[in-house]
Amino acid sequence: MSLLVVLSPEPAEGEPLPASLQQSIDAAGVAVLGRAGCHTLVQRTQALAPSMVLVHLDETEPQLDALLDALAPWGGAPPCALGVMSAPLDGAQHAALVAAGVHGWVPIEGVDSLAALIAQAQARWTREAALRTELDALRTRMDERKWVDRAKGLLMSARGIGEDEAFGLLRGAAMHANLRLGEVSRSVIEAAQWAEAINRAGQLRMLSQRLVRVAAQLAAGIDAQRARVLRTQSTERVQQTLDHLTALELGPAGVQALGEVQAAWLALAALLVAKPASQGLAAIDARGEALLSAAEALTDALEASGARRALRIVNICGRQRMRAQRLAKDALLASTLAAGASRERLLPTMNEFEAALLELERAPLSSPEIRAGLASARDEWLRLVGGVQALDSPEGRATLVRSSEALVDTFERLTGWYEHSLQVIMS
Repeated sequence: MSLLVVLSPEPAEGEPLPASLQQSIDAAGVAVLGRAGCHTLVQRTQALAPSMVLVHLDETEPQLDALLDALAPWGGAPPCALGVMSAPLDGAQHAALVAAGVHGWVPIEGVDSLAALIAQAQARWTREAALRTELDALRTRMDERKWVDRAKGLLMSARGIGEDEAFGLLRGAAMHANLRLGEVSRSVIEAAQWAEAINRAGQLRMLSQRLVRVAAQLAAGIDAQRARVLRTQSTERVQQTLDHLTALELGPAGVQALGEVQAAWLALAALLVAKPASQGLAAIDARGEALLSAAEALTDALEASGARRALRIVNICGRQRMRAQRLAKDALLASTLAAGASRERLLPTMNEFEAALLELERAPLSSPEIRAGLASARDEWLRLVGGVQALDSPEGRATLVRSSEALVDTFERLTGWYEHSLQVIMS
């Protein structure tokens, strides 16, 4: 048995212990590992790791207040047995010591009572440590059960399966990965949250291009009524997406990237208030490109933070929505303004879209609904390319607008299917 003796006030270096205290220690047959004052109690206990801390207060006030302040960092759960020798205490003082984690008390003049105090404090500390361990285990099980229930609900909703099948998937994954069921369930929830965040951030890329395309559409007088409705809907959707992402725990890189997206959006939104005119389209396009760049950086940051390879497919598919809108936007700008930069981007965008579509078609992560969606996207993509090639005619421009929106709808569904696929959720 080793004691850390705490004195208040703290003795000077080399000063012997009070005679009565030394006599009690000798009678109990214990060794003094070190000494400390109240203000160094916690640090010395951590450094010396004694079997017990014995606090000797030769006066009740104000030493008791100093002791209670010193014990506060332990929150009522000291790392070893803790006993007090002091002058008589009243009921309130005893209650305060118990709340602070003290396991026993004896009067300061009780020379023969230290051994009994040590035995009592050790027994109580051992019992409390066992109860805390049991309580921690119970809390862990309850916490795991909540994660399991949430993960089962997510799988049931995302995949349209029953509770038993969802639980079987989680249990099988836990056995395969040699992890606790709660750990796997929590990972499932986090994967789903990252996939949703990537999907939503990816929508901002598409919306940056759609809003510029709609402005060009309004300036050219192409289906103006529908364009105005789409502008309002898209503006509201940007803000809803930003609000949703702001509420998530994105980490430092995600928070910084989201701040840049918000700044870029405010700059674009300020230009969208005025009635679109041909002379203002270049400025709107520049702001749209800034928002696109910021949204790309945010989506990439989220994919990296998620640290799951399966999330890449969500990002690739979501980016196709943007490319469909970007192609239609640049085609309209090239037609309306004879903008050289927009015309130069047409072929690279088409090549990027085609390459990504081929990658999605060849990806092993698939299902019947995904394969059908990709086939539909392929057909609509050919119509969009035809609209670009017939851009000089009213029919070609109308096809361009319709097909770009149809592709957005198709890739919205596809991205959602990838987001909720078992490969992504269980990754």
